[in-house]
Amino acid sequence: MSPGETGELTRDGFLGGRLAIWQPRDGYRAAIDPVLLAAFVPAAPGERVLDLGCGAGTAALCLGRRVPGLDLHGLELQPAYAALARTNAAENGIALTVHEGDLARPPAELRAASFDHVMMNPPYHPADSVPARDVGRDTAHREGESTLDRWLDAGLRRLRPGGRLAIVHAPARLGEILGALAGRAGSVDLLPVAPRAGQPARRVLVSARKNRGADLRVWPPFTLHEEGSHTPPVNRYTRDASIVLREAGGLWRDGRVGVAT
Repeated sequence: MSPGETGELTRDGFLGGRLAIWQPRDGYRAAIDPVLLAAFVPAAPGERVLDLGCGAGTAALCLGRRVPGLDLHGLELQPAYAALARTNAAENGIALTVHEGDLARPPAELRAASFDHVMMNPPYHPADSVPARDVGRDTAHREGESTLDRWLDAGLRRLRPGGRLAIVHAPARLGEILGALAGRAGSVDLLPVAPRAGQPARRVLVSARKNRGADLRVWPPFTLHEEGSHTPPVNRYTRDASIVLREAGGLWRDGRVGVAT
C-alpha cells in the first residue's frame, strides 16, 4: 500500500484485533476517543449513520464491526485520510461510503440525505492554540473555519427529526455544546469519562435527539482504569472499559447508558 500524502503508515489493531486500521505514523492517529464515540451510538441494523470528520474511518468502522447491516457514511475534508478510510473499510470487509468535502459545504449527495444517527469527534483545541507541525494532525486537533458550533449545526442539519447526534469532546467545551443544542435538540444524555475513580473527567460523551424535549440525564462517570495503576497496561482497564475497548461492547442497554456486549 502506498503511503501517499499521509507519509509512513502503521497498521494498528482496535477492538481486541477485530479491526486493523492503517493510519499515519506521524499525522493524526486515532486512540480510544473514536472507539468510545462509536460505542455511544445506539444504532440498529438497517439504520443510516454519518460520521462527520471520519479521518481514517476508525469510529465508523468500530460501529460497523459492532452493529452489522448499517448504511454507513463518512465525510472527510482531507483527501489522503478519505482514501485511507476507503482502504480500511475494504480491508476490514465493512461497507462505508466516504464523501470528501467541508462540513460547512458538504457535497450534494449529503445535502440531499438524512440520517438516523450522526456522530462526530471535532477538534478539541481552539483556532488560536499552537499549531501542530503535521498538517493532518493540526487539521484534526485544532479548529479552523469550522468552529464547534458549526460542527454541531452541520450534524443537526443531516439528522432526520428525532434522529440522534453523538459527540465526544473535552469537558471544558461542554457549555458550548449544550448551548448549541438548546432549542434544536433535547433528550440529552451526558456521560463523563474519567481516567480512574475519583478523578476529574477528561472527556465527555454527549447524545441528543433532534427536535425533542429539553430534558437532561447525567450518568455516573465511565471509568477507564483500575484504581492504583499508574500508566496501566491494557489488562488494567476496568471490566466495563475492557468490554467496550477490547470486546466491541456498546454503551447503551435497553434505552439507558450501560455497558452491553
